[in-house]
Order: sequence, then structure tokens, then C-alpha cells
Amino acid sequence: MKFAKTRASIALLAIAGLALTGCSRGTDGAEGGEGAAAESELLQTTPAAKGEIDKVTWNSTYGELATLDPAKAFNYPENTIVSNLCEPLFQMQPDFSVQPNLATEAETEDGLTWKIGIRDDVTFWDGSPMTIDDVVYSLSRHNDPAEGSYWTGGVTANIEKVAKSGDSEVTVTLKSPDRLLPSSLSTVLGVVVQEKQRKAAGENYGNPDTGVMCTGPLQYTPGDWKQGQSITLKRYADYWNADKTAKAAEVEIGFVVDPTAIATGLSTGEIDGSYDVPLPALGELSKSENGSLVYGQGMQNMAIISTGTGVFGDPAVRRALTRATDRQAIADTVYEGTGTPSRSVVPQSPWDAIPGAAELRDEQLPDLSYDVEAAKAELEDAKADLSEPIKIAYPSERGFYADILNEMANGAKELGITLEPTGVPSAQFGAFFSDPKAREGFDGFVTTNYMSAPDPLLHLISVAKTGSDQNYSGFSDAEVDRTLDAALAESDEQKRVELTVAAEALIMEQQPWVPINDLAVRMYMDDKITGAPASFIYLYYPWAADLGSAE
Repeated sequence: MKFAKTRASIALLAIAGLALTGCSRGTDGAEGGEGAAAESELLQTTPAAKGEIDKVTWNSTYGELATLDPAKAFNYPENTIVSNLCEPLFQMQPDFSVQPNLATEAETEDGLTWKIGIRDDVTFWDGSPMTIDDVVYSLSRHNDPAEGSYWTGGVTANIEKVAKSGDSEVTVTLKSPDRLLPSSLSTVLGVVVQEKQRKAAGENYGNPDTGVMCTGPLQYTPGDWKQGQSITLKRYADYWNADKTAKAAEVEIGFVVDPTAIATGLSTGEIDGSYDVPLPALGELSKSENGSLVYGQGMQNMAIISTGTGVFGDPAVRRALTRATDRQAIADTVYEGTGTPSRSVVPQSPWDAIPGAAELRDEQLPDLSYDVEAAKAELEDAKADLSEPIKIAYPSERGFYADILNEMANGAKELGITLEPTGVPSAQFGAFFSDPKAREGFDGFVTTNYMSAPDPLLHLISVAKTGSDQNYSGFSDAEVDRTLDAALAESDEQKRVELTVAAEALIMEQQPWVPINDLAVRMYMDDKITGAPASFIYLYYPWAADLGSAE
């Protein structure tokens, strides 16, 4: 089997910043919204740059990054910047396809042994060639406990061995079949760094004074990270892909997090552009005479994760609450018309890119549309003590989550159930995703979740397979596990889609996560620049290299 279009997934709660928003295709449980994003087709790209530009100023809405080390890039600030510096073997494209990048191809016969061809014309920023040894070292970092990679488990745990198998080839041997490995290697898992510089830097690797040594179209020079203010990336003139050489000589990325300051900076032209534009800034920026808001296809959603305990631990209660919650009202008010009610734990846009999936999903997925009477019927199957309150945690500094939960509480009241939104300081709330003890005493908690690459199968595995990384409730269903495993091992793409939809339908009958809204990309660009991708790939694709002059 030769590598074809494949994808991967991961998720994260952005507790350090503001709400994400979006919209998507309307189907069962996903009626169209009324806002600006819902009124027009969501974009994948913006018009290509017409020429080079000396400097672009951008903003990181979620604040300052903690490190440049790709192995520790597991959040918006780190990934948004590192994606321009350090490249993976395969690369996501704005249309959600995945193409060879530092790799030339990938082949497998059984899904267990992958032979990956490696380019021989790539250099690091210091001019030295990228070698097979650098590739083997980089792919192996995540399984080395001494590295402290944030990407352990999942795909990483399934890797048995990475070895050089030719002058321009590595072989990756897996423990169980995975037909989507190239997709996973389009994320940080596939990023290549220079072994020599990594070892020389030691504990200082990724710090402002040491940085990293990579192959991307933009490079970092120690001293260009002004902590607390901004980081500057400069064009790598000898980038191996001449057609994708950075259009901007330098891109300065600031760390402004205050919504008012962001809106002012963008509207006045002090800041040229930003992803993740804060909701409070939309009104002012929609009237800007200097630039435009852009709405793109997203891979994000907002959901409530069950801890598997209490009243919310009962699948019938979760199904009932989903149908009793006016999720369109949340899309229209909390997300200001740029959200759409979710029909699954998998956001809609990645499914839209897969031929033949829509019909299968329409046939098999349960109806999640707002219907209080249907919700009451679902509740008849509940086995939990409905007199007990449902306690849902959210980061107290993020008031929009309280608004969402209050809407859900209204629906619960219609069913005779009490739902109690409970604020937890963000510093403590982050532990909900890593420490089971932090979740004790709560029935559920909120998440703003994203897929790292748009493959519904890998996202479903992450959320619902027994023991998987995002299975916070201990959800376990033998039929779901068998179907997911069969899909991952299936070589025929159409059969894989059929198995994936079958698994998704089984999962959505039980809803270990209650999906609320699908969220789209919100980006603003000054009229003098263009070229940035509009779809949700900027955490793993060198978006800043595409920015250039609009004239």
C-alpha cells in the first residue's frame, strides 16, 4: 500500500486564552447559524500573496510560548510558532489532505512495517544536510523518557522500532496495524530536528538563548525572542523548497492576550493579523477599514466530558441533556453566530472532506436536534438517581463557559434534573486532563477541543477506545474497540470510512462527551497582506511563510 491522503488527531483545552468559535455544515442537530461565518462559505485559503514584504506583525492570542522544543509543543502558543520552524515528514494542506514533505513517500504491505523515503536535498539553517540519522533520532525522541516528550502514548506507544534501512530510507515497525501512520507523522510526531544541536543544548534546548536547529522556511536566531513581548522569525534563504520560500523577510509574533488591546492593535494596523480573534473583538473588527475578518473551516469543538461518575455518568442522562439543550442558542449568543450545534464528537469540516461519508452518517448517526419531548423519552432509560445534582466544572476565569452551562442547566430543569456549573481556577482546572484525583467530586468538565489533523478515525480512537489518551471517563465498549481496530487496520479507504462511521454511531449513542458546538477558524488580516491559510492547520503547517504583500 502506498501512502495516500491520511490524517491524525489530538485535543487540548485552551485555558490560557479566550473562546474559539466556528460553524459548519448543518445536519441532524446542527442547524445553520445566523452570524457572519454562517452566512458565507467557510474558507480553506486566502488569496495568494502577490509579492514579498519586509515585515509582518502577528499576534499569538493565547499568549507567550513556553519553549521552542517541538517535543513539548502541545498547545496553541508553542505549535503556532514551532510549525513555521520545524518541519514534519508529511504535511497537512489547507484542504485537509496530507502530502509528503521531508519524506518522499511511504509504503506498507500490512500496516505494521512502513518504509519511508527521505529527501536528500534538505539542509538545516546552519547549512548542514539533514541526514537519515537525524530522522531516526527525531522520530525516536518521543519514546525516550529522558526527553520528556508531551507526545508519548497513542501512536508513539505503538512504535516498536525506527531504523535506517537505506541511504534515503527509514523503516518504522509498529506493534499493531496502523494504515494512517503518515498522517500522524504530519504532526509533531514527524518533526525532524538536528541531533547534534539537540544534544549540545542539553537542558537548555528550546530556550530563548539556545533555540532549536530545524529545516523550516523561517528560522529562529537566539536573541530574537524577547520574553514577555514577542518572538521574531526570519526567512531562511536556502530553504529546500524554493516554491515555498517565505514571502516575508521577517515575522514578528506578539503575545497580547487582552481582547481590547488585540482589537485596538488590529484595527489601527499596529498588528497586521491574528488567528483566534477574541469574540469581544469581532464587533469592532467587522467595521475596520484597514483589514478584514476571515472565517475558515475548523477542526475544533466545545464539549462536556463525562468523568464517568454521578448522574452524568449515565448514558441516557447524557443523551437527554444533549437534546434538551438549545445548542443553537449557544451558537447564536455565546459564539455570536459563528458556531454550529455539533452532531458528533468529531467536528463537521474534516468529514466534509471525505467522499461518501455524508450519506453514511445521515443514515447511522443518532438525531441530536433540540427536542425536549424527545429528551424526556431518552431519560426514561436512565438508571441513575435523578434527584442528585450534576456538577460540571469549568475554568472560572472563562465566563463564556458559565453561559454555556447555564443554557444546559435550563434544559436540565425542563427534565426535572439539577445541573450545577462550578467554577474552578484555571491553574487547577488544567489538572482535570491529567490527574484523575482532580476530577473527583465532579460529574463532568468542559473542553475546547481540537483535532491535530482531520482524520475522524484517529480522533474517535483518542476519545472512546478503552484506555485511550482522551478517554477520561473510563468508557469501554468491546464492539466500539473492535470496530475502531478494524478500521485502523483496513487498507481499503471506502471500507475504512464505513467502519469509522459505524464506530462513530456506536459512540454517539453513548456520548462519553456531550458535543455542544463546532468551531471555525477566526482570523483577521490587514489589507496590505494576504496568503495565510484560513482552515485549522496553522498548528502544524508553516502558515507564516505564505504571508506576503497583497499588492
